[in-house]
Amino acid sequence: MSEFILEAKGLVKRFGRVVALDSADFELKAGEILAVIGDNGAGKSTLIKSLSGAMIPDEGEVLLNGERVMFSSPMAARAAGIETVYQNLALSPALSIADNMFMGREIRKQGFMGRVFRTLDKKTMDKLARDKLSELGLMTIQNIRQPVETLSGGQRQGVAVARAAAFGSRVVILDEPTAALGVKESRKVLDLILGLRERGLPVVLISHNMPHVFEVADRIHIHRLGRRAALINPGDYSMSDAVAIMTGAMTAHAVAA
Repeated sequence: MSEFILEAKGLVKRFGRVVALDSADFELKAGEILAVIGDNGAGKSTLIKSLSGAMIPDEGEVLLNGERVMFSSPMAARAAGIETVYQNLALSPALSIADNMFMGREIRKQGFMGRVFRTLDKKTMDKLARDKLSELGLMTIQNIRQPVETLSGGQRQGVAVARAAAFGSRVVILDEPTAALGVKESRKVLDLILGLRERGLPVVLISHNMPHVFEVADRIHIHRLGRRAALINPGDYSMSDAVAIMTGAMTAHAVAA
């Protein structure tokens, strides 16, 4: 059995003459927080989309627990236990917290009403949503039925992370989870990420915030020009070193950590 939960080998993705991924490699270990950093246009988003089913690479392979997989859509990746929280959160502001958490995975009532009339079991969904929010320490949200649009930015991010944690049985991918958040709300989101690791869920963290990356990451994947430039341990390098590798001003003496 592979030591890696999620792995990519030689991924290539072209958009016309633009090569977004150029034989890119990626490895995520069990129970770790792996940060993915890189300059704008380095190919981070394309890499993550290729891992989460939002994009199909032209070449290369993706492996989950050592077995080759080919996700044709994000739904296929979700069915395999990979949950992704994108920067826009993909929440519906007018719907309640519970409805957002179960969007696309609604629980229907048992028996005739659920089978024939497809009636939703709101009571069960409310309880499960509240349990998951409590588990992640988000009890500042009192009313599980309040619309998401009434929440703060940090609370919305918390709902999105809670949804990922509720259904991500193997991997949680977070794209810029602290972007546009204040210091206090960012702290809560970082605590949520650390909480996911404590529960045994490996996390892929895509971020431009170097202090956050160096605080929570076990390893850092540095992406440059469509491929992995280095894989480093944050204890062995400074933030300045990471930026230098990212921009090509420095070559890591340990490409694999």
